[in-house]
Amino acid sequence: MSPQGFELTAPAISGTNDAAWMASRRTEATSRLAELSMPSEREEIWRYLDLDFEPSFDSAPSGAGSAAGADEMLESWEGTVVTVVDGFIATEGVDSVSIAPSPTDTVAGTDLFSTAYDALAPGAAFISGEMLSDPVFVDVQGTNGATTFPGVHVDVPAGTEASVVVRYRSTSDAESVVVPRLTAEVGDNARLALTVIQDWNYATRAMGRAVINLGRDSGLTLSEVGLGAKIGRLHLDVNFIGRGSWAKIYGAYFGEDDQTLDYRYFMNHIGTNTRSDMFLKGAVEDDALSVFTGMIRIETSGQKTESFQTNRNLILSRGAAAQSVPNLEILANDVKCGHGSSVGPLDQDQRYYLMSRGLTPESADRLQVRGFFEEVISHIPHKGLAPWMRERINTKYITAQEEGRV
Repeated sequence: MSPQGFELTAPAISGTNDAAWMASRRTEATSRLAELSMPSEREEIWRYLDLDFEPSFDSAPSGAGSAAGADEMLESWEGTVVTVVDGFIATEGVDSVSIAPSPTDTVAGTDLFSTAYDALAPGAAFISGEMLSDPVFVDVQGTNGATTFPGVHVDVPAGTEASVVVRYRSTSDAESVVVPRLTAEVGDNARLALTVIQDWNYATRAMGRAVINLGRDSGLTLSEVGLGAKIGRLHLDVNFIGRGSWAKIYGAYFGEDDQTLDYRYFMNHIGTNTRSDMFLKGAVEDDALSVFTGMIRIETSGQKTESFQTNRNLILSRGAAAQSVPNLEILANDVKCGHGSSVGPLDQDQRYYLMSRGLTPESADRLQVRGFFEEVISHIPHKGLAPWMRERINTKYITAQEEGRV
């Protein structure tokens, strides 16, 4: 790594058969990397985030490692399963966007990580057409300490409905960097139910990007659960392009140890009569940090928009911290908008009330934590995943209680 930027010395990703547009994008991105340096928390979009590592882009593998077998979540799944290992598609019959005749996403590779993705990603799994006739589970695995670039693209045709789960997980305890990208195009009068589960190991630094474009009268129900990673970042843009498009977005995250869970959510209202409702809840214990920056931007063309964002945070230990920064940028004059955020400890009055009904202090606090997250978990579009989410979240808190960390 040079002081001014990153230079790739490793050979190009092998095994790809890029379309012309993809080959051109790779070449341009590889050239731009030399001009870029690590993002700094002095930049607003990276504020509060300490990137104390080097991504080692030259370690990007030329092929997938050994895929892990089905776990409890996959064994109970009723639908299609697509496996992506170290950024490479491991399921036969699934196309890569790298061979698509035209670009499948319009993500601008402006920062170091998104530019590296453009240069080095083998090609996102292309989930579309008949594949979406059944619910789809995309199992994204990281197997070793390399820097990898897993991608998923969902294309929902006009007038159809799609149900997709994207789960990120580590199959080893190795320290790694992952740069995942998730993109979706939702056609006119189409519906997408999307659940994203971030469950990397605690040695992984994940610099995630997601962009979803909504057509006329289309709808999105999105839930994201963030539990893993040393640094787990998700920069999400939802673009309400078509008239009457809408989105309901729910998030639940729980950090412990020295985790940093970083969320940057942007609702970009472009068409008229659009609506977004964003509701995120998180908790942190030990020395964990959570960051939420929410932006509602309404263009001059976005008249009659209704958009709301809420972020609630629990601080469960003295060393933990949460940053919550909701924002509005309104360029239209006929809109309804609102935002709210809170950061604080468990409610002592609720504890006292529950104890007066016979609960121990520990049980009262556990019930508060469970109830705090239930308001989000109950709204996830894939109800069969809710028991797993409840167990993981509750186990984090109960374990910390038993070890005297909260």
